[in-house]
Amino acid sequence: MGMRVVLWLCLLPLCFDFLRAVAGSEGKEYNRNDFPKDFVFGVSTSAYQVEGAALEDGRKRSIYDTFAHRSNGRGPVNAKGLRYYNNLINELINHGIEPHVTLTHTDTPQVLEDEYGGFLDPRIIEDYTSYVDVCFREFGDRVRYWTTFNEPNIFAIGGYNVGITPPNRCSSPFGVKCTGGNSSTEPYIVGHTILLAHAYAVRIYKEKYQAKQLGFIGMNLLSYHFSPVTNKSEDVIAVRRSNEFSIGWFMHPLTYGDYPEIMKKNVGSRLPIFSKTESKLVKGSFDFIGINYYTVMKMKDNSISHTQMPRDFYADMAVEWLMVPDTSGVSKELMYPNEAWGLERVLEHYKEVYGNPTIFIHENGQLSNYNTSINDPFRIEYIHDHIGSVLNAVRNGSNTRGYFVWSLLDVYELLSDFYSTFGLYYVDYNDPNLTRHPKLSQKWYSEFLKGNYTTTTGMEINQVDNTTTLDALRYSAS
Repeated sequence: MGMRVVLWLCLLPLCFDFLRAVAGSEGKEYNRNDFPKDFVFGVSTSAYQVEGAALEDGRKRSIYDTFAHRSNGRGPVNAKGLRYYNNLINELINHGIEPHVTLTHTDTPQVLEDEYGGFLDPRIIEDYTSYVDVCFREFGDRVRYWTTFNEPNIFAIGGYNVGITPPNRCSSPFGVKCTGGNSSTEPYIVGHTILLAHAYAVRIYKEKYQAKQLGFIGMNLLSYHFSPVTNKSEDVIAVRRSNEFSIGWFMHPLTYGDYPEIMKKNVGSRLPIFSKTESKLVKGSFDFIGINYYTVMKMKDNSISHTQMPRDFYADMAVEWLMVPDTSGVSKELMYPNEAWGLERVLEHYKEVYGNPTIFIHENGQLSNYNTSINDPFRIEYIHDHIGSVLNAVRNGSNTRGYFVWSLLDVYELLSDFYSTFGLYYVDYNDPNLTRHPKLSQKWYSEFLKGNYTTTTGMEINQVDNTTTLDALRYSAS
């Protein structure tokens, strides 16, 4: 595998003194001391979305390079790649930032896709484990937190069911403009292969490195809160199916060693089966779970879809999604509804169904159209309210240990190119130097973490240095 890693870079607890804001309802205040002492905050990005340099210093193409621009993978370790990430990790640590590294963030090496179909073929497990072994060996003396895969549930659906993300595979009538694929089977094959690759990577880490390096390893999932569109029993049951298919698809095997019963019933023989050895390997193969959360989804029963043939992932789920955020860049005002309570419900779901695992919220942020404005109070309100929901969940017993804003910079967004943005820093794409300008949200968040701001109302932002303050940010790259 290519030597490209996603660095979820977290703030050390020493970076904070106090936090105080509205939590749950207006007027309810909290501060940093209400969080556990080892709770971490910060900001994130990912490699493909921010680095560029697709063919420089020995880097070869990934499936996202091929997808975005319409032969790497094996061979000697790329010395320049190692040097780049060693330098990055060292510099961040020198500034008091602890790296959380995600090893795979969508961009499978194109050469492996060409040779045997990437994650459609179990041969990728050997290549993947060889890759992560190098990362553990080279960076593990300074990296304590490893995430094997970012959003494999979305990678499998987007890339192999509807084909809107790389490697752009799907089948009629479920996808759009795909050149190959099978939406009825491939999402499940890919999900199964990823679970096994993850489990083998975890075994390597625990057997060879963990005792000496004293680190932790887990997986990340995109996690919506699903809400029934009505109180009718069929819609309430539809929400349960949605949770089982979107979260349980990976969390059930990781926690209990097998897929949810409703998936086995609805998917039938198209769902791969774990052998006893594989089930034992996958079960419990995590120290923490990463969560990416953005919004609430309204769900309506669509049981009739389960009677059709052929069926894809959504027909197997048998629900209708009534609220999907517009990421096309066409809408006049592009942003997520600020329903922070949904994040608290998601954390409660993990606590109640999956034994309250250690959780890091790797991504949470507010979407907007890309423009030249750096005045984004709506982003401040969104971040502020979601931090309050995290605190509510922690107070109710959730084992959540960290919260990171997506994203540090305006970046290439995987579903909307450069039309939309989450960044705390505005990037001028028309400037050859890609000049960066701090938005109001960056100034607020930086000062908030220092204890200088407590609410989103009536605040005055004093001018701060326009350079990135590393000891007040969580940064990630791959």
